[in-house]
Amino acid sequence: MSWIPGSDPTKDGGVCPDAIEMVIVPRTADIGGFNVRRVLPFRNKRMVGPFIFWDEMGPGEFLTGQGVDVLPHPHIGLSTVTFLGEGTLEHRDSAGNFQVIEPGDVNLMHAGSGIVHSERTSAAIRAGRSRLAGIQSWLAAPRDAEESPPSFEHCPQSELPLVEAEGVRTRIILGEAYGAKSPVKVPWPTLYVDAQLEPGAKLPISPETEERAIYLLSGEVMIEGVEYAPKRMLVLKPGFTATIEARTVAHFLVLGGAVMDGPRHIWWNFVSSSRDRIEEAKEKWRAREFPEVPGDRLEFTPLPE
Repeated sequence: MSWIPGSDPTKDGGVCPDAIEMVIVPRTADIGGFNVRRVLPFRNKRMVGPFIFWDEMGPGEFLTGQGVDVLPHPHIGLSTVTFLGEGTLEHRDSAGNFQVIEPGDVNLMHAGSGIVHSERTSAAIRAGRSRLAGIQSWLAAPRDAEESPPSFEHCPQSELPLVEAEGVRTRIILGEAYGAKSPVKVPWPTLYVDAQLEPGAKLPISPETEERAIYLLSGEVMIEGVEYAPKRMLVLKPGFTATIEARTVAHFLVLGGAVMDGPRHIWWNFVSSSRDRIEEAKEKWRAREFPEVPGDRLEFTPLPE
């Protein structure tokens, strides 16, 4: 999905606990006729580990005949990660991959040297009312993988490890946590966990991962006596164990990873350690030199002015 530059969100006021570096409040953006909450990149926090982009889609409802239409658009130097909570999307890309994304599945597309993809609501789903909710994120590629061949991986929810304890239910999306490891392969040390807590339950976030944050989807949590409402990204300080306590039924995502191997530039849908490489990709898309998406050739997203 596309990143459209916009105004930065604000930072919550007040005093943060020792374990909290900052609180990011999302701003609203539009992707394919559907409003999203955009968190990363943020002016004071460009990345959390390899996560360089973070959108929450919905939850929202479509009337009969409506849906999401993210038209074919290009990417370089990143991996898209689609993780849905409700609804479905159809993924198509220029490498010939087609995949229906269901709730709880992980869709991972490595753009590498360049790929084009689209994401749409299917005709069958548009025949009635539908709902959609989920997270679209991007992982910056390490320098030695920025120009690798594009690739695609889909992992159904049933293959993602589930770790349960009293009042706590965690599913490991990417990386390793709580004694379990995701089967999804990523080229950089990455942490991504789906956590659901009952009221009063606690979940520690280990400092072993260099950069970490949580994104609160629903419910209220408390950290060191400070309560937080949903729709916030809480960036954790390195070296601190943060214990998340659920005040209500709470659902949040833990994200992060190792510090990236240098800064990244981001413009529209392109990520690279080189500004010249982004300029090259811009000209290539303007000249329509990227490959087309089989089954979705009639429309495309123009290069922003």
